[in-house]
Amino acid sequence: MTLGGLGLAAVFAFAWQSKPQPQLAGFALPQTQVVPLAGDQQPVFESRFASSNLQNFAHASAITALPNGDLLSVWFAGSREGAADVQIRGARFDVRSGTWGEEMILATRESTQRGLQKHIRKLGNPVVVVTPDERLWMFYVSVSIGGWAASSINAMFSDDLGNTWSTPRQLVTSPFLNISTLVRGAPVVHADGSIGLPVYHEFLGKFAEYLYLDRNGEVVDKFRISHGNHSLQPTVVPLDGQRAVAMLRYAGDELHRVLASRTEDGGQTWSAPVPLAPNNPNSSLAAIVTPRHGLLVALNDLTEGRFRLSLYGADAELQQWTPLMDLDESPDPEGDPVDEATYQSLLRAEYRQARADLGDADLDALLERHDRRVCKRGRCNLEYDYPYVIRGADGRYHLVYSWNHSFIKHVSFNDAWLEQQL
Repeated sequence: MTLGGLGLAAVFAFAWQSKPQPQLAGFALPQTQVVPLAGDQQPVFESRFASSNLQNFAHASAITALPNGDLLSVWFAGSREGAADVQIRGARFDVRSGTWGEEMILATRESTQRGLQKHIRKLGNPVVVVTPDERLWMFYVSVSIGGWAASSINAMFSDDLGNTWSTPRQLVTSPFLNISTLVRGAPVVHADGSIGLPVYHEFLGKFAEYLYLDRNGEVVDKFRISHGNHSLQPTVVPLDGQRAVAMLRYAGDELHRVLASRTEDGGQTWSAPVPLAPNNPNSSLAAIVTPRHGLLVALNDLTEGRFRLSLYGADAELQQWTPLMDLDESPDPEGDPVDEATYQSLLRAEYRQARADLGDADLDALLERHDRRVCKRGRCNLEYDYPYVIRGADGRYHLVYSWNHSFIKHVSFNDAWLEQQL
């Protein structure tokens, strides 16, 4: 870089650091008053699939509850991760019928390019949230040049529950070049309707930050959660108006454990991350607070691979961990590739449950195209990863995750089921 370029970078950095310190509103209190669905006094656990197109790679899903009780899930899908044909897709869950609708295209490389007036190479990692003014926000990653380390975050909003969306715009998250910021964890709503966005970086280090946005989605400030080269994809769980815990994906070579950091002042300062009991094979995790039973955490509790996704309960201090259930796991106990016949049988059973409307011939054709993409030389890997969890106004918990990068699985359960497991 020339001396002039270094000087310009220094000016940008000084201007960024010398901004007035913002006054953060406290976290919105975790929801405890709910209106249960009829029949929810009994334990309920249900499993469905939010996506319906098996022809594409599908990954990194998120979910939010809409003001009318419906759900919206979003993810990215295309021929493979990082391909130019990747789109941000979504589907809507009708709470009255208990079914997911058809997939929708919410953003593409071309639509993002038009909105930002700049070249876009690839898309990824969408997250969604509804703020108290009933505005639906979606944040997603785009790259103009290079790999994920050169990412930026884009914002879109909808004032009609996702029927129409604003033109995407890019958040300014760094003082120079505005690159190397990615999002994965669920946004956090503050008491005044502002948004906390857990973000992370992969350029010149791997570390996490807490991005603070005002009610209009403008960046106000950001606060460092971790440092160094070994932490990614923070999940921030508010415990009350000022306290929250951030759980982080471990990306180093030594610990292979989930990391945790805490804030006592609404996200402005964070403690040094410490390792927790569960294993972490460099994989994303998700967590949420419950009214009476501490935290729920979904993760790959493995030292290597992602062939099993588990649900745990944990106390607020994250010292006591209770296994609740394995949400999905490979038929092979070591996570080795399974033969194609075993995979076909498993996939057929799973997908038949998701799409009972498909005839045998249609399902055969769909699975044949899918097998060509997933299986190599008669052997098929299985991975279940990237969980994301919320609690709806009816008190039910909704968790989505990637089922072998093939479709998005949705499980839901109530407090009665949770108490039964505990």
